[in-house]
Amino acid sequence: MERSVGGSRAPLVSAAWLSAHIAEPGLVVLDCSWYLPHMGRDPNAEYLSAHIPGALRFDLDEVSDPSSDLPHMLPAPEVFAQVAERLGIHADDFVVCYDGSGVNLSAARAWWMFRVFGHRNVAVLNGGFSAWARETRPVQRGAGRTLPTGYRSGEVDCTLIRDRAAIEQIVAGDSDAQIVDCRPAVRFSGEQEEPRPGLRRGSIPGSRNLPFGEFTDPSTRLSLTPSQLRALLAERGLDLARPIVASCGSGVSACTLALAVEVIRAADPGGVGPAVAIYDGSWAEWGRESR
Repeated sequence: MERSVGGSRAPLVSAAWLSAHIAEPGLVVLDCSWYLPHMGRDPNAEYLSAHIPGALRFDLDEVSDPSSDLPHMLPAPEVFAQVAERLGIHADDFVVCYDGSGVNLSAARAWWMFRVFGHRNVAVLNGGFSAWARETRPVQRGAGRTLPTGYRSGEVDCTLIRDRAAIEQIVAGDSDAQIVDCRPAVRFSGEQEEPRPGLRRGSIPGSRNLPFGEFTDPSTRLSLTPSQLRALLAERGLDLARPIVASCGSGVSACTLALAVEVIRAADPGGVGPAVAIYDGSWAEWGRESR
């Protein structure tokens, strides 16, 4: 049975909500910050310098398939469970993920991973660390300490994942799904080189572009409202009643679209089809020069 923390089951929680409930048992806060190399930021060093009190470090590079030559591929369920156990997470805990980007660059990926492995009691902190810190709320330095919990992953939800074969079916017209690329527009169009070596410029045939940064209000750094998100997706020609598969560079920022659709669903489920699936290989796989 899932623990109830402040009655929340929403995909997004505010900094005010977290501040009010942070001391409640059954609440786990994770710093899931991750950045591309060219951003020049060290998420581990930033965590040690300042994080939300009690927050634990969830390193996306560590919680990935070590046997794959693609970045950030989902690990085996037992590997994910080992990390969750080491972090002291119980299967019924309410997990809140955040990052330091201000646009849910990587927190949504951690949120999605927990859902894939059967842990649905999970949310993202709206606005991330900056939303917490801007109200001069307390921060903590150093690494958190935990005790192992015997965590076990639930049944893998395969509806939330797509592989290259599934994308090829969509491109061939054998599926009703819509492919959405969440990379910046200059990378989608091929105007800018990819940040990873060995990748071509361009995009998956038939895909639409909706950069992950557009889901966030540029003035407040908070996620758009459900009605604004609906309007944004409609403007890009997306039908929420049909399946959507999100892609990006390595399957990280694509999860922001999955989060946005769940925010819409939580506010008004009418007309919302299945949850967004993530093409885990994303452009790191599809865009290989060897293909």
